[in-house]
Parts: sequence; C-alpha cells; structure tokens
Amino acid sequence: MLYTVSISKPCIAYPKSTSQSQNPSNLKRIGLRVSATLREPNGVKVEYTPWLIVGLGNPGNKYHGTRHNVGFEMVDRISQEERIVMNTIQSKALIGIGSIGEVPVLLAKPQGYMNFSGESVGPLAAYYQVPLRHVLLLYDEMSLPNGVLRLQPKGGHGYHNGVKSVIEHLDGCREFPRFCIGIGNPPGTMDMKAFLLQKFSDVERKEIDAALEQGVDAVRSLVLNGFDDRITRFNLGQKYKYHKV
Repeated sequence: MLYTVSISKPCIAYPKSTSQSQNPSNLKRIGLRVSATLREPNGVKVEYTPWLIVGLGNPGNKYHGTRHNVGFEMVDRISQEERIVMNTIQSKALIGIGSIGEVPVLLAKPQGYMNFSGESVGPLAAYYQVPLRHVLLLYDEMSLPNGVLRLQPKGGHGYHNGVKSVIEHLDGCREFPRFCIGIGNPPGTMDMKAFLLQKFSDVERKEIDAALEQGVDAVRSLVLNGFDDRITRFNLGQKYKYHKV
C-alpha cells in the first residue's frame, strides 16, 4: 500500500510501513517508486526521477566531527537547508524524504559503520527504484586538499572502504555520481586510520564549514540540472580555490 503526502511542491509516494524493506527478498517484488508529478499549464503531467543522496560516515558521538564523517555533515547541511526532516530508520540507515525544487530526494546516513555502507545503499536504491545515475554518494577524500570539493559522474573506490562496500552492493556497478570532500593527507608518518578519526584543527574546520556551504549549492545544481556546464565550472573553481594569482 502506498501512502501519499501532499505538500506545496510535488506529491511523494512512499511505503506506509517500512518493515518490508528489511527483507532483501522483497526488494524486487515490490514495484515501488518515489516519484513527483506536477501538472503543467497545458495539462501535461511531468514526472521527475528521484535522487538518493547518501553521506558516508560512522554513527555515534565518538565519531562526530571527525575527518571520516564529513559525508554525514554534508547530508546534515542539505537536510537543514532544504528542510528535509531525517527521522526514520530503514535498511540500517537514518533517512528523510523531501524535495529539492520539484525533484524528490531521499537523504540517507547509513548507521552500520563506514565499511558496511553498501548494506544500506543497495537496498534503498532497489526499494525506491532509484537509477544508478541518481545515486549520489558524499564522502571524504584524502587525495584532495582540505576543503576542496569535486563532483564526478562515476569512478572507482579509490581504496575508500565505504565506497567499496557501496559498489559491492550495487552489483559491482561504478556508474553512479559521487561528491568528494577533500580532507588532505596525514602529516609525516601519522597512521592513516588515526588521521581519519581525528577532528579538524580550527583552521581546517573553517575551511570545511565553508566547503559544506558551497557543497549544498553544488548538490542543488546537480539535482536540478545534471552534470552541465555549471558543474564543470564548479569543479574548475574548486581545483584552483587555494591558488593565489
């Protein structure tokens, strides 16, 4: 059974009970789609393909504010700016259903720890029938300087265990977009795991906060317009954001 919530923008249909989503055998059997329909002045209905936007991180206060959790922070910022309440647990993830403009979006923060992120992403994408091209992954990236962002339409896992888990649970497919948030490399001989689970310095924190603010606008542009020239200009601007002329 579908339960329809009427809001001022589109209507979003979602399951009245989420209990079925916990059973992987039900995923393909349920012909369910999160969809938004608007009626144009000429009477033609326009449907928008939903987005699944997933931030990667580790649950719990112990990991709050650490480098490895910037994906969670990005989702939280989108949730605040777009007024999407995240208060439901489904497929081992904290989720919220809303919209960006007229486009329906499902925000998610997997709660099964970073290395098992795919256990949430795979079932959610299947349950809500979100196409791969609309599964956006937000996560930390050590190959980028702190606070530098990058949007890509596809890619590998880059030895990121969270991304690797997601790929495994999407049948090995890598053709989904990802939003990389730069956190820099460990200094000197510092252990990588210790670096990832460390909190930012005051200077780094300011750079990350500014980057997250820019990130919301970039995600909004991607959802509404796809990978167009604006995203190309965004990536170029990020590449040279710390270069002084």
